[in-house]
Amino acid sequence: MGVIGKFTGLFSGKTNADPLDSVVKRITIESTEAIYQEITLLPDEQKVQLLIKMVSALHQIRCTQNPPQAMYSGKGQSLHTIIVRMMANKIILTEDDISQLIDCFIQNTKPYTEDYLFAYIWPVDDLLGQVVKQRKDQVISDQLAATLKRISDIINSHKIGYHEKQKKRITTKIDKLFSQNNPHKNQVQAVYFYEDDFANFANNHLAEFFQTETNPWLGLMTLAKKTTGAKPSAKFLNEAESLIVKLGESVFSNVVREWFQFIIDSKDPTFTYEYGASNFVLCANNVEMFKCIVWMCATLKDDKLVSLVGALADRCFQKIPQKGHASDALGNACLFTLYQSSGITGIAQLSRLQLRIKQNKTLQLIGKYLSEAAKNQGMTVSELEDLSVPDFGLADGIKRWLLDGYTAEIRIIGVGKTETQWYKPDGTPQKSVPTVIKETFAEEFKQLKATAKSIEQSLTAQRDRLDRMFRMNRTMSWAHFHKYYLEHPLLSFLSQKLIWNFTNSNQTITAIYLDGDWKNNHNQTVIVPEHSVVSLWHPAESTAGNTLLWRDFLLDKLIQQPIKQAYREVYLLTDAEINTKSYSNRMAAHILKQHQFSSLAKGRGWTYSLLGAWDGGDVGIAELVLESHGIYAQFWVQSVIADNAYNETGIWNYVSTDQVRFLGLESDDVLDLVDIPVVVFSEVMRDVDLFVGVASVGNDPNWHDNGGLPAYQTYWQSYSFGDLSELAKTRKAILERLIPRLKIKDVTEIKDKFVVVKGKLRTYKIHIGSTNILMEPNDQYLCIVPNQHKKDVTDKIFLPFEGDSGLSIILSKAVLLADDDKITDPTIISQLKLK
Repeated sequence: MGVIGKFTGLFSGKTNADPLDSVVKRITIESTEAIYQEITLLPDEQKVQLLIKMVSALHQIRCTQNPPQAMYSGKGQSLHTIIVRMMANKIILTEDDISQLIDCFIQNTKPYTEDYLFAYIWPVDDLLGQVVKQRKDQVISDQLAATLKRISDIINSHKIGYHEKQKKRITTKIDKLFSQNNPHKNQVQAVYFYEDDFANFANNHLAEFFQTETNPWLGLMTLAKKTTGAKPSAKFLNEAESLIVKLGESVFSNVVREWFQFIIDSKDPTFTYEYGASNFVLCANNVEMFKCIVWMCATLKDDKLVSLVGALADRCFQKIPQKGHASDALGNACLFTLYQSSGITGIAQLSRLQLRIKQNKTLQLIGKYLSEAAKNQGMTVSELEDLSVPDFGLADGIKRWLLDGYTAEIRIIGVGKTETQWYKPDGTPQKSVPTVIKETFAEEFKQLKATAKSIEQSLTAQRDRLDRMFRMNRTMSWAHFHKYYLEHPLLSFLSQKLIWNFTNSNQTITAIYLDGDWKNNHNQTVIVPEHSVVSLWHPAESTAGNTLLWRDFLLDKLIQQPIKQAYREVYLLTDAEINTKSYSNRMAAHILKQHQFSSLAKGRGWTYSLLGAWDGGDVGIAELVLESHGIYAQFWVQSVIADNAYNETGIWNYVSTDQVRFLGLESDDVLDLVDIPVVVFSEVMRDVDLFVGVASVGNDPNWHDNGGLPAYQTYWQSYSFGDLSELAKTRKAILERLIPRLKIKDVTEIKDKFVVVKGKLRTYKIHIGSTNILMEPNDQYLCIVPNQHKKDVTDKIFLPFEGDSGLSIILSKAVLLADDDKITDPTIISQLKLK
């Protein structure tokens, strides 16, 4: 029996039986390790034959048992374990061995599943790894070439989805083996992107570059294809920089800008590959390669390219329904490049993205990069962000472009809003974009529109950053404030409309900048000491009378603040909270739409994980870290468990609210509420009130009409028309000043919790908190759902601050109902009839 006969324990049985069949039959969970150890002593040719028999045996189990579990239980698990271990260890393979194994893998895939999956359910990657090592620097035979082509043809004939990275590893090994038959194998081979929508665009560029074998693009693409990992190494960056220098930085920048713009402008595909899919314009393998292209940009000094990397990050972190971000991997590569880029443009982009992205892990990564960058510069993160705010070449809120005698002015008209006005060569206004500009200066016109969009985005981001300063206890020197806020071409649009504290020698002056002077709330000019410490004024640290004076001042001067400041809600400790000592129940017992609550919380910088119908998915905590104060806040919620109260992914639709508490960052000890700084407590409670005020089912008229959750109809009624929250009280204070200025003043008044409108047909009571409507005389509910696409009738009404959509909804409904006899919407008309 030769060598086999020596292994009596392994090959015991009848002498006329195939000893390899006997091995397969004797494999069990208990004998797996012992049998494997004896198999390692077999000659290579017998190992190959044993592999073939084990693959066939495992396939039979798959076909006769429940397929997803077959290979991971009982005999199937043992066979799978031994097959993988054998293929991962050295076996000398002949061309016949390779062909037989591939034939076996393919034949033992059908009819269990599709033929192309043979490369992923069997260890084809390990097999090719053996071949690459054993045929290194050798010309491969025709037989082996035919086998490799067979593998390649089968897996390339399908779009794989989940297996794309594995496909890349397999095709890379096959390409390497084929390249050994190339007489010029020592030269860099042409490397293209893998087939997808982007490749159809970018590979046309590469085909032109590769016509010259000395073109550094060959080296750059080869480097991109072979590099893996979450971050680039120093060796990678040095090699990339050297190749880019040879190519020419401007040449590289011009090409990748086109590539970046293609991806930024792309729409998410609607197709879904079988066994999973990428709904991004780049397939998984191209994401791996393109990460390297993005990393290479970190070696350049090109602010425009860095800004484009920021826009690419926006695209990558764009949410795809049911899928998550378009591409976290590529987005994280963009964040690294923004962090590594020279200058402050990358930091500005990171700061902007921090206010737009809501995923916890991504925000942590951005925070880490900003902290490291600030530490490297010897300053705080806030100071670094101040320095990185772009000015866009603005002067008095206007950016001017001169093209062929025509002048374009981009003018800031509000937070996130600009308008562009064109002027003819003689200085007279032009209503539309000149035809010559569109036809002759298309690229410049494109840049102009991009600049306008960037100004809008930056204004919104900086507005949000200023709003978060309230909870940070941020102070700065007068010199820093004067340079980076008061006189900054962009930030001055925001900072000059805010009220500031100037503290010097234990004296504090509170003032706002108006017409070149600092004014107090009596409209008196004050002198601000140049050695003052500057901070934002907060009404929680002021008297009610002083706050009312500031509100009157803003209305009299028609100053619209970019954030709520004078009209900011104030939350002071109540007697009940002093008695409970360590927690507040002020916002407890509300029913919120969980997804809306989650979105709001993350938008305000809180971390929160959705609750679902699984173990431990019933109770959750939203948390806000207040690092400058050494504390963090918690808002507890729990799932509302009811029939069908979860979506198709098992996420609960609703949560009920519970307590708010504060803990020490280092100790995790629960803190007494009386020890929490007044402004911090007020800001945290304001956030929580916002979550309740916006996400409560009581705000949703459709929830009532659609039945909602029957057990909570009483809550809906009590919230929709109940007592006013602090947010609603502030709204009421504004309405009391605004309504006397409106054309509907003669038919509109405020009574308790309602704005009461006397229409021609009926009288209406609009709840100031929920914006829901009751009709007199029988308090019949009136459902009016705001049209998001219709122009807001309140656009021309002056509001002392931006951002309260509920206030706009109330005013819009009041204007509509004042002329109820002119309403044409049939769904509203049908409800106005007395029942």
